[in-house]
Amino acid sequence: MRRKAEGIALPIAERTLNQLIQILKLLADSSRLRILFILAREGEMNVTSLCELLGESQPAVSHHLTMMRMANLVAFRRDGKFNYYSIDAITVGDTLDRLLAEAGRGQTLQLGDIAVTFSRTGRRR
Repeated sequence: MRRKAEGIALPIAERTLNQLIQILKLLADSSRLRILFILAREGEMNVTSLCELLGESQPAVSHHLTMMRMANLVAFRRDGKFNYYSIDAITVGDTLDRLLAEAGRGQTLQLGDIAVTFSRTGRRR
């Protein structure tokens, strides 16, 4: 079912729109957005390293990571007493695929003067 905004049908499924809203709400927090950018740049990192880069306490960073893990934005693995996090590329990629397929034109979403283009470079699991 397509959602209507002020009488206009939106070209996006309700489920996809709700998922995108939840992700954007989650990333509206500056600490969580910085964590996502750090993981995108650095790759997998343990919580202690993230705390040092962010200048935040371990409980605060762990809380942010748990919220992001529950939204499938980050993946988690435990090695001994350390927890390691990385971007969950499959979930993020699938969300972008759905968004662009439903609201964009092919692999591009035009936002005024800005065009967002998405392509997968590897194989999907």
